Formats: sequence, structure tokens, C-alpha cells
Amino acid sequence: MMPRPPRPYQTTNYAFPAAPLSYAQRLRTPDGASLATFVYGSLDKHAAPVLALHGNGGSHATFAQVIERLFVAGLAVVAFDARAQGQSTRGTARLTYEQMAADAITVLDALDVAKAHVLGHSDGGIEALLLARDHADRVASIVAGGANLTPEGVVDEWDMEGSIASQRAWSEWLQSGDVAHGIDPSLLPSANDAATAAELLQLMLDEPHIDAASLATISCPSCVLVGENDCITRDETESIAAAIPHARLVTVPGVGHSLPRQAPDAVSLQVLTNVLLSR
Repeated sequence: MMPRPPRPYQTTNYAFPAAPLSYAQRLRTPDGASLATFVYGSLDKHAAPVLALHGNGGSHATFAQVIERLFVAGLAVVAFDARAQGQSTRGTARLTYEQMAADAITVLDALDVAKAHVLGHSDGGIEALLLARDHADRVASIVAGGANLTPEGVVDEWDMEGSIASQRAWSEWLQSGDVAHGIDPSLLPSANDAATAAELLQLMLDEPHIDAASLATISCPSCVLVGENDCITRDETESIAAAIPHARLVTVPGVGHSLPRQAPDAVSLQVLTNVLLSR
């Protein structure tokens, strides 16, 4: 009897926002990653755009409904798929939140954007905190949604260790040569994609390690946004909000971790509030 193959690694859907697209290019990083980068609306040197940073394993499509709302409100949105996710490639650098924050600066530099209102969700929320702390001159405001400072700040609702093991098993099975005759591997989720997905989830188990006290230097308008039923512990969320001077702590009732998809109006409102506060 042939050994039973592992459960297939599942890829995510990718849907573009309905807002007008003015730019779509692949931007190269020094370590060879290709960042799929998009601009919705028109960039204006006299008005800071919104920079949208998505969560682990997603793409800029996470923000589709939010981007549409921000465009209607008159804001341009810069959105890119984080390295190793969406239509972007991995590159050779070690996967860290600091590296992904550096990628965001690469995108802003390539587009000649001096300063942006940063909207980050989940991993992107962590990156928003790092950008506001370490690159204050490039950040007009931040909305950090579903962010955490430590791995312990996340309640593991998805069995990340089990998912990592499953994806690694899928990758190893495809590379082992044990694939049955009659199965064309090119029709299946690839071994490389599964291995990368496992690496991304491992990042969530290993990082971040951000000292809350270090966020005291953040001086731009800041909103710490969280769902009422979020997987981020309340203590972690409150630590972030308390550490940032004058930060607004906003809890969206009745929703979980997927704030941009579940509550696009609430997310958009906080971005627009930051834009007004920054003037």
C-alpha cells in the first residue's frame, strides 16, 4: 500500500481592491527579494499617502475594502506584498520584523515618498511600531492593529506548531520522490511555498521581542487597534498603548483578529482620524 501523503498546504486567495490602480511594479531589495508594490490613487508630494502593511501569510489584498474606503476619502494608498508572501519573493535575508520594516522603507524610497501614514495589521502592526520608533522622520502617523510585543502576547488559536509541522511534511513529501505515479506535482501547492509558509509561521513563534519602554520615543499620532475577540492578549495590547505617549486604544466590538476584513469601516476611521490629527 502506498504511504498516505500529508495534508496539502493551502494557498490563500488574492483579490485586488476596486480602487483605481496607478502603479504596479516589482521592486528589488539589496538581498534579491522582489516586492510586488501597488499604488491606489495618485501620489502627491504635498500629501502623505497611507502605507498598508499586511499580516503573516497574507497579501495587500487583506486591505481591499479599506483601500477602497480610503480612496473615496481622497487618500492615496501604497500597498505591497511583504517578502515571501503574496506575489513577492523571499530574498536571502533572514526573516525578521526588522527586515520587513526595512523593506517598507525601500518601497517608500523607490516611490520618492518622504513620509506616510502607516496602517499595519498583525505582523504589519508590529512593523508599524518599529517604523514609528526607528524611522520617525518617515512616519506621519500609525494605526497598529492586532500587534504584539512578544510571542507570548498571542493566543495560539490556529495550532501554529501543528501547521508548521504539516507544511514542512508536505514540502518534504514533494521533495522525497515518494509522490505516486499519476500525480503531477506541478498541479499541487509547491514544496517551496509550503516551506516558506512554515518559516513565516515560525517567525510568529520566535518573535517579536520589543521592549515596551522603547516605544516611548514615538511622537506621531498613534492608534492601537484591536478586535474585542482578538487573539492578542489584552495585557499585551494595553502595554503597547500605555507605552506610546498619547496613543488612542480602540477596541472594535464583536470582531476577532481579521480587522481589515471584518471591520473595514472602523479601520478606515482610525486612519482618517490620524490624518486629521497630524495636520
